[in-house]
Amino acid sequence: MLPRSLNYVLVLLTTVLLSRNSLCQPAKADEPGMMLIDFAKDFDLDAVVKRDAKAVITEDGALRLETGAVQAWPGIDLRPTKDRWDLSKYEYLSVHVKNVGDSDGALCCRVDNPGANGRDHCMTGKIELAPGATGVIKVTFEHSPYEHSPYKDESIKFIGMRGAPIAAPKLDSSNVVQLVVFTPRPKQAHAFEVSNIHAGGTYAAPQVPASPKDFFPMIDEFGQYMHRDWPRKTHTVDELRSRIKEEEKDFAAHPEPGDWNRYGGWASGPQLKATGFFRVEKHKGKWWLVDPEGRLFWSNGIDCVRPNNATPITDREHYYAGLPKPGSTFDPFYGKGRWAPRGYYQGRGEYRTYDFTRANLLRKYGENWQQSFAGITHRRFRSWGINTIANWSSSDIYLERKTPYVATIHYWSKVLQASRGLWKKFSDVFDPSFRDGLAKRLAREKDNSAGDPWCIGYFVDNELGWGDEVSLALATLQCPPEQKAKQVFVADLKTKYGQVERLNAAWGTSHASWDALLQATGLPDRKKARPDLEAFYTKTAETYFKTIRDEVKKIAPDQLYLGCRFSSVNDRAARASAKYCDVVSRNRYRYSVEKERPPTGVDVPMIIGEFHFGALDRGMFHTGLRKAKDQKHRAELYAEYVQGALRNPHYVGVHWFQYKDQASTGRGDGENYQIGFVDGCDTPYPEIIAKSREVGYTMYEYRMKAK
Repeated sequence: MLPRSLNYVLVLLTTVLLSRNSLCQPAKADEPGMMLIDFAKDFDLDAVVKRDAKAVITEDGALRLETGAVQAWPGIDLRPTKDRWDLSKYEYLSVHVKNVGDSDGALCCRVDNPGANGRDHCMTGKIELAPGATGVIKVTFEHSPYEHSPYKDESIKFIGMRGAPIAAPKLDSSNVVQLVVFTPRPKQAHAFEVSNIHAGGTYAAPQVPASPKDFFPMIDEFGQYMHRDWPRKTHTVDELRSRIKEEEKDFAAHPEPGDWNRYGGWASGPQLKATGFFRVEKHKGKWWLVDPEGRLFWSNGIDCVRPNNATPITDREHYYAGLPKPGSTFDPFYGKGRWAPRGYYQGRGEYRTYDFTRANLLRKYGENWQQSFAGITHRRFRSWGINTIANWSSSDIYLERKTPYVATIHYWSKVLQASRGLWKKFSDVFDPSFRDGLAKRLAREKDNSAGDPWCIGYFVDNELGWGDEVSLALATLQCPPEQKAKQVFVADLKTKYGQVERLNAAWGTSHASWDALLQATGLPDRKKARPDLEAFYTKTAETYFKTIRDEVKKIAPDQLYLGCRFSSVNDRAARASAKYCDVVSRNRYRYSVEKERPPTGVDVPMIIGEFHFGALDRGMFHTGLRKAKDQKHRAELYAEYVQGALRNPHYVGVHWFQYKDQASTGRGDGENYQIGFVDGCDTPYPEIIAKSREVGYTMYEYRMKAK
């Protein structure tokens, strides 16, 4: 059966290339591979399982699929003539698609093992097409050494890592029992032509040690995977140090864009009003930042510009070869941590860590590695066409005031106890501790970032749990009576209704008194209470953004308030942010943001706080939140994303997450993504650097000319 909730689809689509920008070239029928279904030859249309769909074979030998909008997942099931397809030799499955309908539409192809439910034992690809457009759905199989290793019956367990070098794949490509072709949650009927369902590419199993007992240790002294080689892997300290001279030659060949001023603004572009600080302005129909000298500025940045990159070692010391002895030169890179919001180390208290990256920086640059790392970072960014040190970065580096930067603000306050969030609960914005905590934290920016012309502005918070348009109001009602937000909500209701009986009549409740409502933690009927829930949600959101804006402007009146870095956002929260933020920020792990816009009727500048792509061809174990085939593809996806944002009139910048690859064996929550511009040995990835220059050196002319 197809999945019954959107959550299923959100989970499965994180593993698949989702955008038309990520599509490969169409597979040809005569190229090496395997044609799974040829609709022009002896295809039994009567055997096709249909759900709110019609299917016919066209004169050209394609399958015309017409889907309705009655069911959530209308489509068809395509099954092999025998019991299964064995696709284990292939890298991907591709499906050619043409939108022959009258509106934009999306089509998915799910590849199923027995027991597939939309989340488990399957993989899904998706394409979005305008009317008349063609493209290819591509599902890249997540092969694993586990499939072809001696460890099938003697498994090796990994802890504290999102991605591991040996793991059972999500799909057994040797046992594909059906393809489910469907339209995800359509609001109207659609029509597509489907053809050339093809398995292609060649999968070669990576080498692994012959015996499981030889697998550990698996991480070398540089923090790299030991059982594989790849281009530009570090093998010796001499090789590590040699890359300093190599990079000097690269800087000489690519010093910086020729039309940048000292801030990275467009020196040869229009001259606007100079205020001595960064500001925003709409110029010729597009939003821009304007630098302190009055030049147009588009923030092309990288997050996490800092040397530290520790990984937990508690309970897995056997993973590592050559951990330094206590008292040695590298002993200072041991540490302790407690942060683990999820994963193996969650709830286990304090754990030991080791930082391979800082150890490598000492090996590479010597005793003054901190200063050398900061210096080369500023040179790299200028050379790479990067003009912003973005969120989560070291003040020791950005306060050198050689590259514009944003500052990161987190604070303590009482929380809305019944709220939920990815990283933390939502603050009780009506409690005095909210404003007080902000004020105390922002006071630390005085004489640092506040009043600094190089500081673009402040991000405050990150990826809060905004939920739907009534979630924070419902959470407030579930809180205990001492919660300040609940007291405010009940007072608002009392002001509106006067008598609790009138509230009961509106909500269908039976509270004996206003105090009884304050004590209660049950929820009303969402539909009946919705106007009041929405009103209090708006009040909460606007109080949140207004309070932060007021406190930011008290300490730093000339810096921009850059918002809260939405990971997901509803229309009500988005409108509140647009009302009080100078720039609205979103963390958008997509393949394109070209078509994204603020809510209807809102005209506001926006900025991307995080995005990335990763690949598994350089010794890492996890691609991150959006995957690429290899480094070349990763660089192409990067360029497409940035240029898509440049074409969007609302975006004033994008910030890549992050500067370095995460540790091979993960941070406290297990993230171990291949998402850096440099690896854990401080070696730049040439493919993405080349694309960064290609995009960054021309971004001002590109944006100005974009339509």
